[in-house]
Amino acid sequence: MIRRATHSLPLVFILALIAGITPSVQGDTGEQAAQPHCAILLHGLIRTPRSMSKLERALDEDGYQVVNLGYPSREAPIEELALIAIPPALNRCESGSRIHFVTHSLGGILLRQYLTEAEILNLGRSVMLAPPNQGSHIPDEMGDWIGFDLFNGPAGAQLGTGEDSLPAHLPPVTFELGVIAGDKSINPLLSDRIPGEDDGKVAVDYTKVEGMSGHITLPVSHTYMMNNDEVITQTLYYLRNGVFLDDSLPPDVVFTTGD
Repeated sequence: MIRRATHSLPLVFILALIAGITPSVQGDTGEQAAQPHCAILLHGLIRTPRSMSKLERALDEDGYQVVNLGYPSREAPIEELALIAIPPALNRCESGSRIHFVTHSLGGILLRQYLTEAEILNLGRSVMLAPPNQGSHIPDEMGDWIGFDLFNGPAGAQLGTGEDSLPAHLPPVTFELGVIAGDKSINPLLSDRIPGEDDGKVAVDYTKVEGMSGHITLPVSHTYMMNNDEVITQTLYYLRNGVFLDDSLPPDVVFTTGD
């Protein structure tokens, strides 16, 4: 796993990605490239599909069929939300598509929960943004506060770090997964309650999960990271190549047209 430095990506890589060109580092096979690709977006707790709209546009411009549906994140426990959110999205994907996921926060836990109960045919790669894969310390610290349950709903109460939290009972991932964590907080009062580096809601170390194939940390906050240009660039790159774009790429890397 790598930890990204806080400086920006080289301009040549960003321009190449905008132009639809990517370095051929562990790229898709020709057979996979011939398939239609569908990218399902899953927003986080107390959010709507609008929060993922910038990512939606970027994925659409990169050639994916994008499905960005909402779900009532505060109205049901995670087990029910997974069934509410994911099957309708899968039904929107073109038949025979390779299915990818990009999730924010709670959305990643919905995907992991769903895959404990069902199989997704042609499951491709997934990128989770700030997922509480080992829970968040915020429910631990604030779960007993008046109004916490009302504001965060049943799902929010399931996201602690204790043995009774839902993430603690999910198995390791068995699909291609890249995780992007943030270490910039816009809420120091919440960060004071979180050990180590954090994004204001989730500790960096608690975004990790056994079985993931990539993990990077960027200087972004939990709430707005999905709108960050470098997060979007890294997301697109991982979906195409199965690795994150890093400044340590060899200078003789060969650029090829994207699938």
